[in-house]
Amino acid sequence: MKINEDMVLRGKKVTLVPYTAAHVPRYHEWMQSEELQRLTASEPLSLEQEYEMQRSWRDDADSEHLGCFPREGGSECTFIVLDSARWPGQAEESSMVGDVNLFLTNAEDPTVGEIEIMIAEPSCRGRGFGKEATLLMMAYGVRKLGITKFEAKIGQENEASICMFKKLHFKEVAVNSIFQEVTLRLDVSDQERQWLLEQTNHVEEKSYAELKQPAGVLDT
Repeated sequence: MKINEDMVLRGKKVTLVPYTAAHVPRYHEWMQSEELQRLTASEPLSLEQEYEMQRSWRDDADSEHLGCFPREGGSECTFIVLDSARWPGQAEESSMVGDVNLFLTNAEDPTVGEIEIMIAEPSCRGRGFGKEATLLMMAYGVRKLGITKFEAKIGQENEASICMFKKLHFKEVAVNSIFQEVTLRLDVSDQERQWLLEQTNHVEEKSYAELKQPAGVLDT
């Protein structure tokens, strides 16, 4: 069983849930945005390609022990970010605000995780959703996946994201002028681990199967 297939991480502002087929249409809609494509250095996929990506996480046996998407050179662990004020209660599709990923691609050092956060809904930016979602994913990576070093690669124009990661104790370690990208890094020392766990001690771990609403449930 994939480690996060039934995992819900519920914080004060956001709730992280596994990526399911029900989330694909909304996610696909987001990724038609040229702004999000630019900020995430992503190429647009067809709806069927998005469904295939989701199915690859669900079915791929090689990444079962991590609950992660297969990715060239490693794996990708993904959660969908929901607004805790809306879900449970409203339908998941209308509660979605973004996603958070942890890429495990360093074959020489499996304790390195590259973290990526996207708050796709403009009305939810600047409200601390990205910060809490990132902290929840980092704590999950440390506790469940044995991550001891985090990296974040961010476009130079994305000043808000760079500033947020620096507030989370990441340090700028490199600038790639060709790709217009900044690399930030955090080594999780004992002190940093304690700080991270203190920042997330309010988080509740719940069963996704018990909380999720059936597909098609109307908003209340």
